[in-house]
Amino acid sequence: MTIIAVLGLGEAGGLIAADLRAAGVDVRGYDPLPETEPNTSSAAEAIAGADLVLSLTTAEAALDAVRSALAALRPGQLYADANTSSAGLKRELAALVGGAGAVFADIALMSPVPGHGLRTPALVSGAGADAAVAVLAPLGMPIEPIGNEPGDAAQRKLLRSVLWKGLAAAIVESMEAARAAGQEEWMEAEAIALLESADRALMTRMIDGSRRHARRRALEMDAAADQLRELGVPPRIAEASAAWLRALDAPS
Repeated sequence: MTIIAVLGLGEAGGLIAADLRAAGVDVRGYDPLPETEPNTSSAAEAIAGADLVLSLTTAEAALDAVRSALAALRPGQLYADANTSSAGLKRELAALVGGAGAVFADIALMSPVPGHGLRTPALVSGAGADAAVAVLAPLGMPIEPIGNEPGDAAQRKLLRSVLWKGLAAAIVESMEAARAAGQEEWMEAEAIALLESADRALMTRMIDGSRRHARRRALEMDAAADQLRELGVPPRIAEASAAWLRALDAPS
């Protein structure tokens, strides 16, 4: 039976641990919070004998999780960090794990875990990428190896986060302003039409048009920010957009 130690049994860790158990895995879970109902009393106990150590804590706790695991890791054991953190932190974790003789894998979960659980699409990089695929893919995780450098998977995820979370923030701000102006239904239709029309040509127009008309568009976003203030909506995205446009207009 495959043995997987899961460090961190919060929302993501708890869901993935439950799916692993359903897939026939011997899951040894540890979390310092008793309300998560860990079935081991320490990280060391969870790690002992595990084929894979899977860290699903938080980015803030990822380093502490590795440090708590170092004394228990055995040579050649696979340690996979699936927390959302920077490529730099992943490389730091990889160095610590490698220094203990274990093998590190940087896993980036590319969709929200709620609703997907173990079937959350993932990218993996690092020296342990292929080993992580060998353990997790047969259990149902759609996991793609992308290279041997720790941090490469995390980098791809965070590059995409700039787009998706930034786009979501822009939609939230525009809808808040539209609601305040009594134009919510119209604005919703505009946003949906834009998303439905997305293709390579639209992306090219957005990038090229922003560079070519940066000064004029910066002034337009200044006006948009003023409009949002009149509506009582903080223009966080509007002001950031104006700043980016002015940066594009600045002499190189």
